[in-house]
Amino acid sequence: MLIDTYGRVATDLRVSLTDRCNLRCTYCMPEEGLQWLAKPDLLSDDEIVRLIRIAVTDLGVTEVRFTGGEPLLRPGLVGIVERCASLAPRPTMSLTTNGIGLKRTASALKAAGLDRVNVSLDTLRPDVFKTLTRRDRHHDVLDGLEAARAAGLTPVKVNTVLMPGLNDDEAPELLAWAVAHDYELRFIEQMPLDAQHGWKRDGMITAGDILASLRTRFTLTAEGDEARGSAPAERWIVDGGPQRVGVIASVTRPFCRACDRTRLTADGQVRTCLFAREETDLRSALRSDAPDEEIAGIWKLAMWGKKAGSGLDDPSFLQPDRPMSAIGG
Repeated sequence: MLIDTYGRVATDLRVSLTDRCNLRCTYCMPEEGLQWLAKPDLLSDDEIVRLIRIAVTDLGVTEVRFTGGEPLLRPGLVGIVERCASLAPRPTMSLTTNGIGLKRTASALKAAGLDRVNVSLDTLRPDVFKTLTRRDRHHDVLDGLEAARAAGLTPVKVNTVLMPGLNDDEAPELLAWAVAHDYELRFIEQMPLDAQHGWKRDGMITAGDILASLRTRFTLTAEGDEARGSAPAERWIVDGGPQRVGVIASVTRPFCRACDRTRLTADGQVRTCLFAREETDLRSALRSDAPDEEIAGIWKLAMWGKKAGSGLDDPSFLQPDRPMSAIGG
C-alpha cells in the first residue's frame, strides 16, 4: 500500500511515457520546444510494464493513466496497454492525449484493453487553436475525438484551459458543443507548468469565472462531495442532466486532502505530486537488477514523505523546475 503520513492512500498511477509532444502549447512549452530526454534515460517498454505490475500487484494501485508529453508518440504504446491489461488484478486504464494521431490508433488501443481517453482541446476556433498550440492541427483533434467515441473509449472527456484574451469567452459555446457530441467537458484552471515561467496568478481564469460564464446559458446543479470522492474535478449537472461539466480548480480550490495519486516520470522517477520539487529514482534500482520487493520499498518510502499540499494556494508559490511535458499531466 502506498500510504503517506496524512493517511492518504495512492491508488491512481500516472505514467509519463515520453516527454516529447507534437504541439507547442503556450502554457506548456516554448515555441522551439525543449531539450528532450536522451533515449537511454527513458524507461524501456519492459521497465514500464514491470513498474506498473509492481504498483498493481504489490502496492494496491487500481487505476493507471498514461500521459506524456504526448503518449501517442510512444512507439510501443499499444503493446504496453495490452500487457498491462493482462495483469491480475486488471487495472482500469486511461490515456491523456492531445488527440493528434487518435484517429488512427483509437481502435487498436480499445482492442488492447484501454478503457477511455481524456483529450485536450481548448477552443472550437481553428485560428485560436493555431495561436495557442503553434500548430494547424485543429481538425485532427476533432477527428480523434470522433474516433475515440466510435471505438468505445468512453466516457470521452475533453480537457480545456481558458486563457485571457484568447479563448476566455468560449466556455458556454464549448459546453454546448460537448453536450451535443456526448463528451464530458472539464475546465482546468491554468497551472504554473510552463517551461518559460510566464504564469501569473492575477491573470488566470478562475473556477469562479468559468462557472459565472457557463451560468449565463445553462442551469448548473452541484453534484456534491459524496459523488466526487477523490476525483480532482468538481462536477455540475447541466440543465437537469444527464450531461455533466467539471471544473478542476487546482489553484483556487486545492483538493490535496483527498489526493490518491502517485506519478512516474518518463525517466523512471517517482513524484508524489505534479508540483513536487523532489523525485525518487526507481530507474537505477531497475537497472541494477533489484528485486520487486526492494523497488516496492523505495516507492513506499517516497510516498510516505508526501507533503500535505501542493503549495499552489500560497501566493509565493514557485513553479516546478521541470515542465509538464517531462513529468506527466
